[in-house]
Amino acid sequence: MDGLVQIYASGDAFAAELMKGRLEAEGMWVLSKGASDTPYPTGPSYLWVRAEDEARAKAVVDAVESGAFAVTDEDVLEGATPRDEPAT
Repeated sequence: MDGLVQIYASGDAFAAELMKGRLEAEGMWVLSKGASDTPYPTGPSYLWVRAEDEARAKAVVDAVESGAFAVTDEDVLEGATPRDEPAT
């Protein structure tokens, strides 16, 4: 895999898919291999990015793992639209 660097590894296929989505949302091309390649995702998953995206990808992975992208209950409530009161 010339020009690619492994940026993330996880034993949790769902976590790997979420990380892949975050990296792609940041405009990076991502190759995933491992558990997500099978109909029954078990075992490790690995993500690779282009070498030129390595520093940016590491920053995104670090931010996700530190909780920088976490959503709080207050964030959800601030984005909620008020509902009509139910008829009594």
